[in-house]
Amino acid sequence: MNKFLSFAALAAGLSLSLTASAQEQATTATSNGSYRPIPNSDIMFSKTIWRAVDLREKQNKPMFSEGKEISKVILEAVKRGEIQAYRNDSLTSTYTPAEVTANMSFAESANELSDEEKAAGFTEADAGASDDGWGAPAAKPAAGSSAPATAGAPASYEYRYKDLYQMEVKEDMIFDKKRSRMYHDIKAIGLLVPSTLSSNTSGIEKTVGYFKYSDLVKMFRNNPDKAIWFNPQNDAQHKNLADAFELWLFNSYIVKVSNPSDARLDEIYGSQQQGILASQQAAADLIEYEYNLWSF
Repeated sequence: MNKFLSFAALAAGLSLSLTASAQEQATTATSNGSYRPIPNSDIMFSKTIWRAVDLREKQNKPMFSEGKEISKVILEAVKRGEIQAYRNDSLTSTYTPAEVTANMSFAESANELSDEEKAAGFTEADAGASDDGWGAPAAKPAAGSSAPATAGAPASYEYRYKDLYQMEVKEDMIFDKKRSRMYHDIKAIGLLVPSTLSSNTSGIEKTVGYFKYSDLVKMFRNNPDKAIWFNPQNDAQHKNLADAFELWLFNSYIVKVSNPSDARLDEIYGSQQQGILASQQAAADLIEYEYNLWSF
């Protein structure tokens, strides 16, 4: 009888321990954005990598097809309140939908005179005049249209979804010793305003928002008619964007590998050109590391 009670107590203790462990793992996965977390006990090697994705590239066009741009799918989900946006890839501080809208907007001064117009003697008062330049009153805007801004007043516009073609993927490259294979464990995906846009007067990339990969997968699955990876070879075989990431159906290049200084490759090596060469070397080193695991 005593042996039976002892066995029952041991079984109950193991059950509670496993439950607590599962809850702890689930909580960790929720906080770091991983969709399929790998237990720490199974990880033999791990390296955090940041990849840049240019959605204008031919290989990336399927997730940037007309009307089904991944930037549109994500940002419209933010506006609906379906997913949460974060300020950076640490996924700890959040943006409100209004802040995300502000991040994807730019200000443009309305009715400013060009240098040629100023040299010809026109003034800012002329820019805001109520006539059309021929002595007749300017036509009133039609009902439902927006009135022109007054001289010098900044006007705010949202970038087109096609303009937001720069994306960043943060992942942990993990070798799972139990399954003896390397995994790409995506943690976060960020949308950026490209530095090359003429309307981006700062000349640097600006963050629109970062998103947990686990949240994005759920949202992609819930919107199969919108979250489409367009198959240019077969209209009957379009895929969900979640599948496109799982199957790695996109092209990217490494811009940062975890390091003590938390610096990007172009910062470490001194120039953008050297950073590109370092990116290629980093990708080759990771492939060689995996190869050596099987060779020795």
